[in-house]
Formats: sequence, C-alpha cells, structure tokens
Amino acid sequence: MVGTLCLLLGGMVYLVARPPHQVYFVSRWFMPISLYHFLPNILGPAGNSLPSLVHVFSFILITAGIIGCGKRGGMICCVSWFILDAAFELGQRFHAWPLRIIPDWFSGIPFLENTRNYFACGTFDSFDLAAIVIGTFMAFWVLSITMERRQPVL
Repeated sequence: MVGTLCLLLGGMVYLVARPPHQVYFVSRWFMPISLYHFLPNILGPAGNSLPSLVHVFSFILITAGIIGCGKRGGMICCVSWFILDAAFELGQRFHAWPLRIIPDWFSGIPFLENTRNYFACGTFDSFDLAAIVIGTFMAFWVLSITMERRQPVL
C-alpha cells in the first residue's frame, strides 16, 4: 500500500511540475488534467529527479508486497528494479543501442508507442541516476524494517 500511495503521489509531480505535452499520460488524457500553468512548482529542482526516486522505490515495494518475499527476495526485487531503472536512464545517454532493438510494432501499441521517443528525445541526468540509487536503498530499508519473520507452521 505504501508503494502504491507513493506512486500516486509521484504522479502528481508530472501534473504540477512538467508541461503537459512532455508527459505521456497527461497529454493522452481525455480531458485537461495538468496543473502546470495553475500552480507554482514548489518542488524546484528536486522535482526534476523526484519521479526517478519514487518510481524505483514504489515498484520495489509493490513487487515485494505482491510476491510476499523474505529478505532475500526483497534484495532481489531491489537489485532487479535498480538495474531496470538504471538501464532506462543510461539508455537515454547511450540511445543508439536501445533505438536499434525497439521493434517497429511498438508504435501501434498504447504505452509502448512512446518507447522510441523516450530514448531518442529523453535526456540523461546524473541526478536521476543518483535518485534511483537513493530510492533503491530507501526501499530496501523500508522492506528490512517491515518484514515479518515467518515462523514455520508445526
């Protein structure tokens, strides 16, 4: 539940701090939902990397919660999501390789249709990479303190 709540709150960053034409789910919404022109960006420069932190943090907690893993499984969730998020961030820096392997049929599928633009037009940011690292460690910490020891049933 914590992961889902954080993910929803992280989505608010896109509504407030990003121009609507730059955000896939905002620009594709059936009605205008962006608050970009109405509210000041109270997050300042931190708002640029906050979604990277929230994404990895939330999805680690959601994944670990769904599969009900122990400490070892929690570590695997953390490492897996870290690798995935870091690969996407680095893919914006070294975009030639991802652009070669993205299949053409992605262009006809909602959500996947933006994959090519993500790598071609996205901007690598070392602060985003740092946010991914911090979000991963935060998620591991939360998992560590909230996991219950499961006693075998006799």
